[in-house]
Amino acid sequence: MKMSESQRIEAPRQKVWEALNDAEVLKASIPGCEELTKHSDTEMEAKVKLKVGPVKATFGGKVTLEDLNPPESYRIVGEGSGGVAGFAKGGATVRLEEDGPDATILHYDVDAQIGGKLAQLGARLIDSTAKRLAGEFFKTFGEQVAPTQPQEEEAAASESADAPAEEKKGWLGGLFGGKKDEKADETAAS
Repeated sequence: MKMSESQRIEAPRQKVWEALNDAEVLKASIPGCEELTKHSDTEMEAKVKLKVGPVKATFGGKVTLEDLNPPESYRIVGEGSGGVAGFAKGGATVRLEEDGPDATILHYDVDAQIGGKLAQLGARLIDSTAKRLAGEFFKTFGEQVAPTQPQEEEAAASESADAPAEEKKGWLGGLFGGKKDEKADETAAS
């Protein structure tokens, strides 16, 4: 399986590089990650629980960082086993490109092999699951590296709390809320 993607992260390249090498940030970002132990600057061990189609498994594996070129790029190589579910091994080249002073484009090229029950599921399911997991990783990773401004969130929350109940319905409530209110009025009038 091969996959190449790019993701824009709203943080300077150095901060993204540091986060890519921070075990706690990675653990929080990897979907299903239960454990991530950093043994050295280039070696980690992980335990990840995943569901791929009908197959659920806990994978244990080792990851090694190679070809380090801080803060621009590295290659991550790993292999893991999920018991009867199968195994996965492969690597990814990760490259960080500055996109102005406060943003970074993260490029990655993945090449992986799978075996066991996982391999029997078919390439389309494996590819779609890999893309979904990558999307979840980068969404969470982006939130970890460049969290939204707390002041903006607090202001939005307090505005929402101060709004009258009928304004809090949202678009779905607006669509169906009117009918529900009309029925309540008809019932009260009867």
